[in-house]
Amino acid sequence: MSYAAIKLVHGPTGVSACASAFITHSPVNPASSSGWKSGNAKDSLPNLVLVKANVLEIYNVRFQEGDEKSARGGEQLVGSACVAFPASAKRGGFMSGITAAWLELVCQYRLFGIVDSMAILHRGRDGGRHRDAIILAFPAAKFSVLFFDDATQQLKTSSMHYFEGPEWIHLKRGREKFPGGPLVRADSQGRCAGVLIYKCQLVMMKAAQEAYGLVEEDDPSGNIVSARIESSYVVNLQELGMMHVKDFVFLYGYIEPVVAILHERELTWAGRVTFRRDTCCVTALSINTNTKKHPRLWFQTGLPYDAYSLLAVPSPIGGVLVLCANSILYYSQVSTCIVAVNELATPPAGSLEMPRSKFSIELDAAHATWLSYDAALLSTKTGMLVHLHLIFDGRNVQRLELSKSKGSVLSSSLCTIGDKFFFVGSRLGDSLLVQFGSASTSNSLEHSYDGEDYDEMDEDIMVRPSKRMRLDDDASEQSLYQYKSGVSDSQKNMNFLFSVRDSLCNIGPIRDITCRSQNPSEQPGSAQDLIACCGHGKNGSLNIISRSIRPDFITQVKLPGCVGVWTVYHRSGQIPAEKDEYHAYLIISLESRTMVLETGETLGEVTDSVEYYTEGPSISAGNLFGRRRIAQVYQKGVRILDGARQTQDLQVGEPGNAIESASFADPYVLLRMQDGSCQLVVGDSETLTVSVSTPPELGLSPDPISACTLYNDRGPSPWLRRATGDVWQTLGVPDANFAFDQGDMYCIVCRNSGTMEFLELPSMACLYRVERLPYGVQVLADSRTASKVPVDTSSNKDEEGAEEIRERMSKIKVVDICVDTWGEKYGRPFVFVLLSDGTLLSYRAFIYEGQDSGAHASDGTSFRNLRFLRLQLDLELGEEDSNADEVRSVQKIIPFKDVGGLQGLFLAGGKPTWLMIFREQIRLHPQASDGPIVAFTSLHNVNCQHGLIYVTNEASLKICRLSNILNYDNDWPVQKIPLKGTPHQMAHHPDLNIYVLVLSFSVSVPTSLVLPSAADGPPGHQIDQSEASDGLDPQKMVQVDDFEVRLLEPMAQGVPWETKDTIKFQPAENVLTVRIVSIKNAATEQVENLLAIGTGYLQGEDVASRGRIILVSLGEDPSDPKVWAKELYSKELKGAISALAALQGHLLLAIGPKIILHTWNGSELIGTAFFDAPLYVVSLNIVKNFVLFGDFHKSIYFLCWKEEGAQLVLLAKDFGSLDCYATEFLIDGSTLSLLVSDSRKNIQVFSYAPKNAESWKGQKLLPRVEFHLGSHVTKFLRLQMLQTPGSSRTNRFALCFGTLDGGIGYITPLDELTFRRLQTLQRKLVDLVPHVAGLNPKAYRQFQANGEHHKHGPDNTVDSEQLREYESLSLDKQVAIARQIGTTRQQIFANLRDISLSTSFF
Repeated sequence: MSYAAIKLVHGPTGVSACASAFITHSPVNPASSSGWKSGNAKDSLPNLVLVKANVLEIYNVRFQEGDEKSARGGEQLVGSACVAFPASAKRGGFMSGITAAWLELVCQYRLFGIVDSMAILHRGRDGGRHRDAIILAFPAAKFSVLFFDDATQQLKTSSMHYFEGPEWIHLKRGREKFPGGPLVRADSQGRCAGVLIYKCQLVMMKAAQEAYGLVEEDDPSGNIVSARIESSYVVNLQELGMMHVKDFVFLYGYIEPVVAILHERELTWAGRVTFRRDTCCVTALSINTNTKKHPRLWFQTGLPYDAYSLLAVPSPIGGVLVLCANSILYYSQVSTCIVAVNELATPPAGSLEMPRSKFSIELDAAHATWLSYDAALLSTKTGMLVHLHLIFDGRNVQRLELSKSKGSVLSSSLCTIGDKFFFVGSRLGDSLLVQFGSASTSNSLEHSYDGEDYDEMDEDIMVRPSKRMRLDDDASEQSLYQYKSGVSDSQKNMNFLFSVRDSLCNIGPIRDITCRSQNPSEQPGSAQDLIACCGHGKNGSLNIISRSIRPDFITQVKLPGCVGVWTVYHRSGQIPAEKDEYHAYLIISLESRTMVLETGETLGEVTDSVEYYTEGPSISAGNLFGRRRIAQVYQKGVRILDGARQTQDLQVGEPGNAIESASFADPYVLLRMQDGSCQLVVGDSETLTVSVSTPPELGLSPDPISACTLYNDRGPSPWLRRATGDVWQTLGVPDANFAFDQGDMYCIVCRNSGTMEFLELPSMACLYRVERLPYGVQVLADSRTASKVPVDTSSNKDEEGAEEIRERMSKIKVVDICVDTWGEKYGRPFVFVLLSDGTLLSYRAFIYEGQDSGAHASDGTSFRNLRFLRLQLDLELGEEDSNADEVRSVQKIIPFKDVGGLQGLFLAGGKPTWLMIFREQIRLHPQASDGPIVAFTSLHNVNCQHGLIYVTNEASLKICRLSNILNYDNDWPVQKIPLKGTPHQMAHHPDLNIYVLVLSFSVSVPTSLVLPSAADGPPGHQIDQSEASDGLDPQKMVQVDDFEVRLLEPMAQGVPWETKDTIKFQPAENVLTVRIVSIKNAATEQVENLLAIGTGYLQGEDVASRGRIILVSLGEDPSDPKVWAKELYSKELKGAISALAALQGHLLLAIGPKIILHTWNGSELIGTAFFDAPLYVVSLNIVKNFVLFGDFHKSIYFLCWKEEGAQLVLLAKDFGSLDCYATEFLIDGSTLSLLVSDSRKNIQVFSYAPKNAESWKGQKLLPRVEFHLGSHVTKFLRLQMLQTPGSSRTNRFALCFGTLDGGIGYITPLDELTFRRLQTLQRKLVDLVPHVAGLNPKAYRQFQANGEHHKHGPDNTVDSEQLREYESLSLDKQVAIARQIGTTRQQIFANLRDISLSTSFF
């Protein structure tokens, strides 16, 4: 394979950094100059900014106020209001006047760079309108400052800073490798920021005094200004006597910025603490960015060597906390105090004693945030939450008090959001939004318990919370959901109440992956699930991930000629609507007639006993007058029914001008006719009758209507009202109060010319008009207003290209449109547009008041402030093949509100897709299990609650439910099976359908069971006191990993997997590898499928390494059904068994630095051949008689097994140094390539080419593909690629991989013609498309050598992440770029579709 495409199909999910800031809006009440935010619940909360590897996300924190009754009874979250909040918002009950809180996504970006550090540059609190900026630092020494632009609703780059390259090489001081990347911190008052690069250079960035910006959506007065950087310069810390800098932070309470720097004068380590222990120092420097002078204010020496982090103490206290592994220290100019957190802490030099906490914890790798100016929250590496309280008098801190709180997720970051919430970010589990409050001011959490047994705060959200599986309680910890922290006798305000409000799903880190078929009898390539070992420690889980949705099947029936299905409600008389009302009728449209079924306990046909129109097909059906009437639309008219009885029948149109489509919005029905006109059915709520009118605006015209819909802008705060007048007067504060009514009605029409119009009902006044809608421009604005969004016309300079665009536009029309909102208070309208070429455009509304937006329609009769932002969908775009015309004709957008408690759209057609709305974000999930779908509707009755009905292209009507154990608020639907341990590896036995899972648990054991005797006795040998080393207590409890191998059998969906058997191991014995191997029994000549387990004993560097090879026969024991694993062979070997594989009936073992091939005779393994590896083998891969192995430090080796002579022959190797993580073969027809991932987050593909002169007569493997992925990959899964239409190539395989950040991707081979075309496009996009934070995609994807010598290989890779940018461009830009590279837009999309279809495994 010479060319490859790398595609990340699932973005990273582990949160590496978080912060709160006012990015998209300004605070209602600016914070005081002390830097600590205070206010009440009605104040505007800051945004939450998250970093997930190379993904940047910004959220709004929304909350619902109420009382205990509404929280307990769920009155705010049922009925019609259930769409206003995500399901997770129901968590936590009532607390401090808040009944629900959730996160709402504002924007999301995939960056071309891994974010090493993030800080918030605050705008100086001068009482005016202001916003903060985001500073992102990237390896090795570059950082960007970003601000939010209201005109485009996107982040823009205000400045970029670059300290790499030859002109800055002197900053490295001759070094090439540095531990960690750049570290960025910002002053709390926004005066400056600093970035630590190369561990000894501090880049100071001066903030601009003046700022800039445009008016925003929800700030009531003044001009918006955003923080930005004016200038920067470098401070050499070595010249100031600071050599090895660990951390730095800006302090509170100073007139000028003051930075405290934690550094180490002389390096030491754990083995030299007896001679050199207190080596760290803290130095406070005053920063003057004008004179660039930095005098030292104070410094403190003699800090413990294990100090690693600083935490600035807010005003009015001030000072800094120093976090050490065994203690916490406080320093300021006026006071000093310390507290030990475990028995390993020693007093500083010159101090006789130190206070100790009442419990023992370890603080290395802990994270902290402030809940108040004198109370901090610490999260330890084990997930424990600890409160730290500063007891002070004035500015003099007298002592530090610790109190143990509650178990949480294993955190990677913490931040406080306002004064009521904090966020726990995690790379190892789900991240949590938690509300907190003081017990003295908050209501009791007596009613916050929602009826489920939670043992701690870190429960992973396997499904929607109402269906979450219960887990075993942990007796050692109390439930955070009813938790009240410990009370200090002297400080009553240490009481804190917690309530988990929301969570973000995380499937990382992915350690191992395999796949299973949903139906083993199906052909290879059928629908499969991806099974992944994820998480760590108590956050460990087995994740079942699938790209495609497969509803739970209930029943089906054949209905030839079925073209549509609808369900309707019916409410008799004045009976009030129920909260969970059932559907009354199911209407089925066939080609020649209509069927009607009652949806009671069973579906019974009542066609002959009702007065529905049944003589022909139906067009649509819906409810009017608060569900008291049913409207059935057919080709020639509309029939109104009261249940089964007809009350009115209206004939619409003329002969030859039938109805083509209909849209409902009580009390209106919009009918689109064949001639391109529309007719409006208007209902009278008093008489419950309807009438038909043809407004001139909807009549027949030279520009006929191609699609139309109705939109009801309902709720207590109709969203579009904000766009009619002065945004600041209508919007005011976030919860602006409008009089509640039936909502505002609008008619949206799209014409053949590409014009979209918003017409107000019933006046039919045109409030908004957009031209060239099918172009798919990034921002839509009213074409009639004077203030317009700038349009790039560079692509229209070519007259020939402009003619091609006009020709393309004449063929592309809008065939369906949907406008809807999800959420009554904060939800904004979405616009979905389906084009005739199969493209689906999605837009989200926002409000923007330009400088001259009032020049048109200032009387409030126009949406002069309304804009729409295009949202990128990971959906196949471009034209279909000509044979897809029949399928395309049934493509339609179908909204749904409550299918399995979810909401969104269903896209029916050749590629049915669910578009689910979570947090104002579109989650796109295809449904490929049934082929094309021609009709869809929801069904809610006694036996199928919140279900669905759809009709396939094979005329099969299916009734299903969405699985309630899947979490759909993810890139791919995922089911989490909690393990409460760390999953390491996994193997699948296909004959028994058994999964073999390696797990480890942290347990406490005496030292005597871990350390060997002086005579190097067997593992587990207990030593007495005389054998113990000096000062070592043999009964001291230490934490070790206890391994086990668990046999799991998959069960039906919704049922936990059954554990068939468990294999235990000796103390200090770690399971390193496990596989199902097919080896030949030399005695019987039979091939046996056995479980092979390789282990190693971890007993310290003073003990020779040993390991065991274990062969186990799997299957149910007839004499004991509980036994499924029978040990056949076990032998201890001199060396750890790090990898194993089956090689043509033999067993290949990697034992330390040796690879030995064994033959199995039924009772023992006999060595047959061997090969000496360089250092330590981490992976083994087999294809036929070829062997690929990766070494821990010496890259990869390619071997061949020769049966004759029983030899393992070295064919070639990579002569470079590479720390291998995973290896695999990549097969493209008859070409065999070798792939490896390394510790630097690179992926390389090598080829064995002995005839090439550069291969040194075949001894050297030649690099063919080099690619920097940006995440660690520990496992590749080889899958056969699916055949695509028009492709004749066979025997092609792709590699699926999972990353430690929670991402999933593919590596696929490409033919040369496709590669050349897409690579040329990729190079064009580098220059033509602006990239977030000013990052260069080409530089990001280059092989990262981290200072080591490396000769770059050929550029034979296509980055699908960059090609996604082409899909988001407008039509004219797509055509122009395609012309520039000598191809067509259709050809580019065809190539992208082929890559996507060939890898549609799951």
